[in-house]
Amino acid sequence: MRLYIIILSTTLLLKGIDVKAQTAYTGFTIIPLGVKGGLDESNLSSYMVAAKGSNNYICLDAGTINTGLQIAVANKLFTESNAEEVQKNKIKAYFISHAHLDHVAGLILNSPNDSPKNIFGFNSVIEIMKNNYFTSKSWANFGSEGDKPILNKYSYNYLSPGKEIEIPTTELKVTPYILSHVNPYQSSAFLVRNNNSYILYLGDTGADKVEKSNRLEQLWKEIADKVIAHTLKAIFIEVSFDNTMPDKALYGHLTPSLLMQEMKILNKYSNGQLSSVPIYITHIKPCASCESSIKKDITLSNTEGLTIKYAEQGKLIDLF
Repeated sequence: MRLYIIILSTTLLLKGIDVKAQTAYTGFTIIPLGVKGGLDESNLSSYMVAAKGSNNYICLDAGTINTGLQIAVANKLFTESNAEEVQKNKIKAYFISHAHLDHVAGLILNSPNDSPKNIFGFNSVIEIMKNNYFTSKSWANFGSEGDKPILNKYSYNYLSPGKEIEIPTTELKVTPYILSHVNPYQSSAFLVRNNNSYILYLGDTGADKVEKSNRLEQLWKEIADKVIAHTLKAIFIEVSFDNTMPDKALYGHLTPSLLMQEMKILNKYSNGQLSSVPIYITHIKPCASCESSIKKDITLSNTEGLTIKYAEQGKLIDLF
């Protein structure tokens, strides 16, 4: 086997193909800066994503920035010695799924010390950032539109559903999709692509049957071919409450049973191959026993044999 690899590598090099470069641009490096939903301002939804082998990250949501970066720096995930330098140098853009504070607070609070970069979101997201957060009355206008003085640190970029865009100064491309988060309020999902590898990140979302929507079913149809082709490397999806929470009190979130109902639909569209895709649970809400109850409920509800994982703040996730 070792001899075969050496011969293959030599053949590729003779053909002018850089083996290391090929390896570097397959898969993803993900660093969760915050993984929870709700009350703990030091650990809220925020995920740095880069092409494997690259240091050019985008940030999917930005509930927590500084605390997560401090933990990541302490874990030796960066060459920089402090969180502020990592934020300035490594994060190239922010993708905001929706403008609730537990998804944007870190971006707002750390904006004075950040470097210029892009913010991407649907029109509804940018309008809230522009009219409610980055204003002269509530903070300062670090955006590119809105109240004067306009400081122009962040450039607003308006996304179109289903349209893939290239992210400047990174190796990544992103396709956004609309989700329902207490219909008609919208959230977003981001399908991130690195060459022929993908990850799917969902902001807050309710189940179709509760939201009286088909947003998730449309999304499952879009990504099923990537599950079948084994190019979808992971799904990051929220489960905010355990199964004791009644539907009327979910306010656009998932429980373990609702998650598994949705995953069964995706698995059907994927010809039963979803078990090969790790599913990372995000946005668990805080209470005395919520996390243990959710994990237990998911285990009991996992009749499809899916691969369930839980991201940890400041701990590296490698996806190949």
